[in-house]
Amino acid sequence: MVFNSITFAAFLPLVLIAHWAVPPQKRNLVLLVASYVFYGWWDWRFLALIALSTVVDFAVGLAIGASRDERSRSRLLAVSLVVNLGVLAVFKYAGFFVDSANELLGGLGLSAAGPTLEVLLPVGISFYTFQTISYSFDVHRRRIEPTADLVVFATYVAYFPQLVAGPIERAQRLLPRIATPAARTFPRGRDLDRAMSLFLSGLFKKVVLADGIAPVVDEVFADPGGASGIAVAAGVVAFAIQLYGDFSGYTDMARGVSELFGIDLMVNFRQPYLSRNITEFWRRWHVSLSDWLREYLYIPLGGNRGSGVATIRNLMITMLLGGLWHGASWNFVVWGAIHGVALVVHRLVAGGRVPVRRLSITQVPAILATFAIWCASMVFFRAATLADAGAVLSALATPLAGRRAWGSVGLVAVFAVVTVALDLAQRRADESNVAERDRDGADGERTPARAPAGSLSPRRVAGSCGADLVSARRLPASSAGRGVLAGVAVVAIVVYSGGIPSPFIYFQF
Repeated sequence: MVFNSITFAAFLPLVLIAHWAVPPQKRNLVLLVASYVFYGWWDWRFLALIALSTVVDFAVGLAIGASRDERSRSRLLAVSLVVNLGVLAVFKYAGFFVDSANELLGGLGLSAAGPTLEVLLPVGISFYTFQTISYSFDVHRRRIEPTADLVVFATYVAYFPQLVAGPIERAQRLLPRIATPAARTFPRGRDLDRAMSLFLSGLFKKVVLADGIAPVVDEVFADPGGASGIAVAAGVVAFAIQLYGDFSGYTDMARGVSELFGIDLMVNFRQPYLSRNITEFWRRWHVSLSDWLREYLYIPLGGNRGSGVATIRNLMITMLLGGLWHGASWNFVVWGAIHGVALVVHRLVAGGRVPVRRLSITQVPAILATFAIWCASMVFFRAATLADAGAVLSALATPLAGRRAWGSVGLVAVFAVVTVALDLAQRRADESNVAERDRDGADGERTPARAPAGSLSPRRVAGSCGADLVSARRLPASSAGRGVLAGVAVVAIVVYSGGIPSPFIYFQF
């Protein structure tokens, strides 16, 4: 079941009615059943894997919380890691490891007639595995108390708006919202406007931007040798637009749906294509994964606390494993290596600093340079094999040879302008809201860092960083203006949508 489907359009109202109709103490049970139905719509057999992770980490959390012996606590954490990473290794990486071993043996002139494994990859397994691991880690570090309510914990693991493609929520943030169903309220007024506009803007990004530009991407990567370097470059940029529209669009829809249940999810994208260096980019792209890798991999490795060489090592290990998290392929390892090297270079040259000043026209070259690094890495992200990636890079070296496809180049330019316009509008809103919060602080008004779920204040509605096409405080203030923009978005979605909903790219991870 996908958000952009008729099935989900029928599923969501039924769940909402059931959730708000039952007594508060039954709301999590409704969400849990709905989440298992949502996930089981793909393949009910994989529900056993979610149940396994849930039961293991629930039991491990209680055992860690009850233990005062540090060695026992560490052993219990190891149980969680072995079970969760073991399941992930079998279902996602077993075939990759076997095939790589066979290729290595063949390259050494040894017999390479080993087995070939074909294992069906469960949707979203990387996302919910990282989410459950973070819970056990945080209990072990005494950052949170373990929950004794299995329904609450199971809902945290399987919560359907963010189950299959994130954001990867930390237990210390999401679990309290799930554990207090009586505090959740259905959004009204501007809060409801915000939730609906989040969903609409996410659907626009997915159906219009991502799916609309997909044919250009598919054509170029299917036959890069038959196109000119200009057309191939346009195809690579098109894929960057497609991936951003697809993934950030899913996150926007997930956040909008979740707010209908009185639960707010974290912001996962903060206008990454306006980043002025690669370090800033990784603080704005897939924020929940970046935070997870930093908190549970980079810092435990030593972070930047050791020598310069150790810091470089830690950065490279983190990004290589981050690349492998995306897919069981050497392409993703290379993709991670590119970003690891870029982060290392930026750290050596500029100390890894991120600009704090507002955007200006003088920063355009830095933005374009950062985007160029991202697009270069996207060749390996999108290509099926390293050989295919090499063919794309070779085509880029001959800008005028082959089929030029100027129509596609023009289409990509239009989509790029729309994408940048959305990001600029969001960035301006963010900067305006930061200034507003600063003024409120100067006036002595206390603005909470995060309001409780179900009690969204107007300032928080304006201050969140969602990809909001029609939100009240960002675009034309009149209802007529917002209505026109919403109407344009709906018309574009209808025009670009086909009969069969296109799956989201990140479902494969």
